[in-house]
Amino acid sequence: MAINIVANNKKAFHDYEILEKFEAGIVLKGSEVKSLRAKRANLADSYCRFIKGELFLVNAHIAHLETTNTNFSPDTRTPRKLLLHKKQINKLFSNVSKDGYTVVSLSIYFNEKNKAKVSIAIGKGKNVHDKRQTLRTRTLDREAQNAMKNLKND
Repeated sequence: MAINIVANNKKAFHDYEILEKFEAGIVLKGSEVKSLRAKRANLADSYCRFIKGELFLVNAHIAHLETTNTNFSPDTRTPRKLLLHKKQINKLFSNVSKDGYTVVSLSIYFNEKNKAKVSIAIGKGKNVHDKRQTLRTRTLDREAQNAMKNLKND
């Protein structure tokens, strides 16, 4: 069984230079797991924050499923605790303490064991000229790939 990606944060790759990636478990309620399986999640404006020595995923939207119990509908943007080893949390905290570094969520997925996981990373904010340079190099790479493909087809 392969990894089943639920949601990606494309904006994170645009706004941040990704330095190091981590895999974290996430604390969810039953109806939230069903929503993730239905791919009803969005990480567009989400980020990670340290609260009392623990790491939380803030502002991630996991929609309420209509087929679940109507009496229990959790808040769609509530902070969700991320599960990491203490050494990993300390490493993340020491990096975030530096100026300009942050912890960003990259994607939510189900791994091979069918457990919900969050891919997070230490990111350094890009300036406007860095973003333009990234777009420029991507465009040049894409054009080079297309040129190589056209040469093969001829």
